[in-house]
Amino acid sequence: MSKRWNVAVLGATGLVGGNMLSILEQRNFPVGELYPLASAKSVGKTIRFKGKDIPVLDVETFDFSKAQVGLFSAGASVSKVHAVRAGQAGCVVVDNTSQFRYQEDIPLVVTEVNPHAIAGYKKHNIIANPNCSTMQMLVALKPLHDAAGIERINVATYQSVSGGGQKAIDELQGQTETLLKGGAVTPKVIAKQIAFNCVPQIDVFLDNGYTKEEMKMFWETQKIFEDKNIKVNATAVRVGVFVGHSEAVAIETRRKLTEGEARELLSKAPGVVLMDERKPGGYPTPVTEAAGTDPVFVGRIREDISHDRGLNLWIVSDNVRKGAALNSVQIAEILVKEYL
Repeated sequence: MSKRWNVAVLGATGLVGGNMLSILEQRNFPVGELYPLASAKSVGKTIRFKGKDIPVLDVETFDFSKAQVGLFSAGASVSKVHAVRAGQAGCVVVDNTSQFRYQEDIPLVVTEVNPHAIAGYKKHNIIANPNCSTMQMLVALKPLHDAAGIERINVATYQSVSGGGQKAIDELQGQTETLLKGGAVTPKVIAKQIAFNCVPQIDVFLDNGYTKEEMKMFWETQKIFEDKNIKVNATAVRVGVFVGHSEAVAIETRRKLTEGEARELLSKAPGVVLMDERKPGGYPTPVTEAAGTDPVFVGRIREDISHDRGLNLWIVSDNVRKGAALNSVQIAEILVKEYL
């Protein structure tokens, strides 16, 4: 890619935005001009990119016709206004919020799963990035679905506080320090104490008793796999881990898939690292493998003793990287190479 592209990064001073910037640099994305964007309160700050300090600009006054590609991660309400504005100005936005994920005429893309869907960006100049918990699960399940046809997914997630942003990270750190000194804590960001604890609520409760995070996994799996018949039953839990989501996944397939077949498929799958030895430590964890790395790690593969066509997997990934920033940049790479 010898051509260079002007890139606007909205949410540049945030957790995901910062990772987007570092990944653009690490992967040597062909950036011409970089425009770090944030709210007016961040104007005056600078971000470091390729050895240069670049001033942060106010998104409210930014002219999006200056950029060909936008990477957005500043919240759904911000994207609702500015992703539309950017798209109308000819800037193609990869949006990391929930704002457009369920809109039928906007593609929802995981690059290892449905990269062909990127082609649907032209109506609005917007491509949606899925929820982090859905993304890592589908990277691992894609080869199994192609081979045997997944009918049903049961998943329990163990999601790190980084999924809740910097304030949730700060809360875990602060609670941990306070408790280790014998103090008492009062939860503010997460509903209950998160340090040394598991909290079975992520996002708001819906009328059916599921949380919105759990329903995201249902809605997004059907859209990305392009199959309305796949049943998804999720329980999403926030755990006292700083970075990296884990998932215990049980699938039921149309034809029986042996654990040997599953290992063979996953050993060749793009974006997947198989780590599945039946010994102490022979499996991935968010701290020791996932945090700070790009792949989706899979272990604990075994045939389900409760279902003739069932298979169990343990799936771990860095939710800030693959679950948000990396996938956004990977979408942009395909976009500029094949479509712009």
